[in-house]
Amino acid sequence: MQRKRLVVLGLALVLLMALASLAVAAELVDGRFTTTRKITVEIYDRSNPGGSTPEDNFWTDFIKEGMLRDHNVEVEFVAVPRWTEDQVINNLLAAGDAPDIAVTYSYPTIQTYANMGGVVDLNPYLSEYKDLLPHLWDLLGDSNLYWNQDPDTGSIWAIEAVLFQNKRINTFVREDWLNKLGLDKPTTLEEFEAMLRAFRDNAELLLGADADKMVPYSTSFDIGWRNDHLFASYVPEELSDREMFAFGFDDRRLLYPNYKEGVRKLNEWYNEGLVWKDFALYGAGDTTEDNMMKAGYVGAFMHNWDYPYRDGQEGIHANLQRLVGEEAAYIAVEPFQNDAGIYRKFLSAPIDRKVFFPSTNKEPLASLLYLNWLANFENRRFLQIGEEGVHHAITEDGAIQALPVVGEKIMNSPLNIDYTIVINGLDLGDPVLTSKSIALNYAGVAARFIEAAYVITDHQARYGKNFQVGEIMAEEGMGTVLSEKRNALLAQAVVAKPGEFDAVWDRGFTDYLRSGGQAIIDERAKKYDARY
Repeated sequence: MQRKRLVVLGLALVLLMALASLAVAAELVDGRFTTTRKITVEIYDRSNPGGSTPEDNFWTDFIKEGMLRDHNVEVEFVAVPRWTEDQVINNLLAAGDAPDIAVTYSYPTIQTYANMGGVVDLNPYLSEYKDLLPHLWDLLGDSNLYWNQDPDTGSIWAIEAVLFQNKRINTFVREDWLNKLGLDKPTTLEEFEAMLRAFRDNAELLLGADADKMVPYSTSFDIGWRNDHLFASYVPEELSDREMFAFGFDDRRLLYPNYKEGVRKLNEWYNEGLVWKDFALYGAGDTTEDNMMKAGYVGAFMHNWDYPYRDGQEGIHANLQRLVGEEAAYIAVEPFQNDAGIYRKFLSAPIDRKVFFPSTNKEPLASLLYLNWLANFENRRFLQIGEEGVHHAITEDGAIQALPVVGEKIMNSPLNIDYTIVINGLDLGDPVLTSKSIALNYAGVAARFIEAAYVITDHQARYGKNFQVGEIMAEEGMGTVLSEKRNALLAQAVVAKPGEFDAVWDRGFTDYLRSGGQAIIDERAKKYDARY
């Protein structure tokens, strides 16, 4: 009898939800609400010098006007600091003040608040309103929309933006320094090390009166990200899918087999005077390292695949050429092979930021229509390339060439990725046109630099897979804690004296595992084995 009552109650709730959905949908006429709705949307604040106010500028006006025109929805943007977004979103969720549409790279943060009832389950809304969201479905498809679906409950706490160009890291070296020293581009670890020593030992020739400022190799506090290709080369080629999943919760791959030996190599470089000695003193958002690159003091580094070519006249490439000369430039190289002789890179599946609705969102349909509006090809194309003659020119073969922009129409992020939250990466509707345009999409940078970087960054890549095993309970609330422990461990290991490296590593690694890392590994392995 009790079971029967529960079934009846459940059916009644489903009916009420269906009626409510129909009532909301009935308020749409030709895609527009009959009464004005209002939503708030998270936007990253990158604190760019010379940038615009992220929540109020030319691009936000374009979006606001379009949403009001097409859907009768008012949009208000809420700025969140990019480099501390995990903590800030945490605080906003805890206070019940999060924007209606929130964005983060940290799925554990979302899962934690979902378990507390703080996040909207998108599954029923995606099903109910699918016909109203054609652009969102065309862009993301079932794969990205249902990527995070729990296999047992069916809940979807976040959808995954599409990573249109699945790129990650590159290794950059000063091409003009190679030429000046008569060196070829390094293609092996040994050649790369010899190059760094040559930079160090020829500081006076390369930098003259600034020889004491020589930094053969630079890195940052984020050791795992900034040395990715070096560390990946130490991971055995035979790494299994099971290991990738069990250890894959750390996106810097700290737990991958033999990773420690990659860190040991960086420790050797540091103790040999090849690495910027002060890297650990400067945190997220600090510009000290970039300024050293712009001034011409840094010989090599690893970073985002196109990093030195970003930001136009404010970027590293433009400043380097102004201060040092037209021949001065960084070029991408590929020197790190694994035990099978492969230049292996580990790249994610084509997923990017996680878009979710906090439970304080009272306008789920208006919010989904916002995502659908962004996914509309014409809208996202304009956000990515802007106005002809202002943000870009069209070449004879139809490629889009970026132009330098200052003032109110400047983009605060490459291709306006902070606004195009459903896609990361240029999409012009034609793969050939897109690739041609990417090479031209860096104002003041010769296409050959971009072409080299574009090819190398995903050469011989291994991509992540989607293993749907349900929630990993041990991950709840651990994302920030473990990331901080990982960063501290890596920094301490790099600066340790060679004879103390193993002790420092083992102590920090054990602490990481005891602080929740091992529990996550165990649960992931168990659930993988149960499903696969």
